[in-house]
Amino acid sequence: MPSNHYQPGYIDLFATGELEDRMTKAESLLNRCTVCPRECHVNRLNDEMGFCKTGSHAQVSSYGPHFGEEPELVGRSGSGTIFISNCNLACQFCQNYAISQCGHGEEVSAEKLANMMLSLQRQGCHNINIVSPSHVVPQILKSLEIAAAHGLRIPLVYNSGGYDSVDTLKLLNGIIDIYMPDAKYGRDEVANVLSHAPDYVPIMNFALKEMYRQVGDLVVEDGIAVRGMIIRHLVLPNNMANSEIVMNFISKEISQNSYVNIMAQYRPTWHVIDDIQNPAFGMIRRPITNEEFQYAIKCARDLGLHRGFRD
Repeated sequence: MPSNHYQPGYIDLFATGELEDRMTKAESLLNRCTVCPRECHVNRLNDEMGFCKTGSHAQVSSYGPHFGEEPELVGRSGSGTIFISNCNLACQFCQNYAISQCGHGEEVSAEKLANMMLSLQRQGCHNINIVSPSHVVPQILKSLEIAAAHGLRIPLVYNSGGYDSVDTLKLLNGIIDIYMPDAKYGRDEVANVLSHAPDYVPIMNFALKEMYRQVGDLVVEDGIAVRGMIIRHLVLPNNMANSEIVMNFISKEISQNSYVNIMAQYRPTWHVIDDIQNPAFGMIRRPITNEEFQYAIKCARDLGLHRGFRD
């Protein structure tokens, strides 16, 4: 279980009624949807669907204790991971494309999502880790209100692709304990081709700054993360992610004490394999080399970053 010294902020917000107020404000965003930066302006309360193909209820692919996350999240008993179906990104190399883009999963009520959270706590998980939350923030808050009323008390992890609305993130201030965004790309033209994400870089930059403003650098108690930010960066072949730009941003505009997980597990899949005509896909139609991974590590070290990554 998490450290006994830390109490998640949402507990006090629930007690004062502030959590319910935030939930109401978030739900109002669904009327002409502006939950994420795409601002599709569809009425999701009436189950109209925009880019994320999600209506008034969240969809969940699976949930359970997960042991493949960062060690500070996993601890001894696992991270209580809930995989949300669909996504506000369309990464052409997504390894979980069946979930993120093909809609694998089932629609769940707020009560059912809350029960998932409570079940994960009963199983001893150190946190509730919501994967791909950016398009379902209102639904998460509605479920959190129910779960908090029934005794949820472990930290909440917001595990996103970094393509988040600052206005929506502000509604989460004091609610989310650990932000875990991706910092995917250093250049917008690459983000457009590989993730169909207009203005990804400035949107990601502003989002990470807001996340950091809320929670700061990662705080670990008794080996378990309780608060702060973890940044993930996936190294791509031929430096298509422009790792030096990403690391420079993190070091200069977030914090040199940032916890940065520089990831080497890229493998070509999904449309990168299927679409052999796209020249950009040809640049990433192979695993990364050790030299490419070490380049990203060197960029981080040269800029004073030192937490989270290993050679």
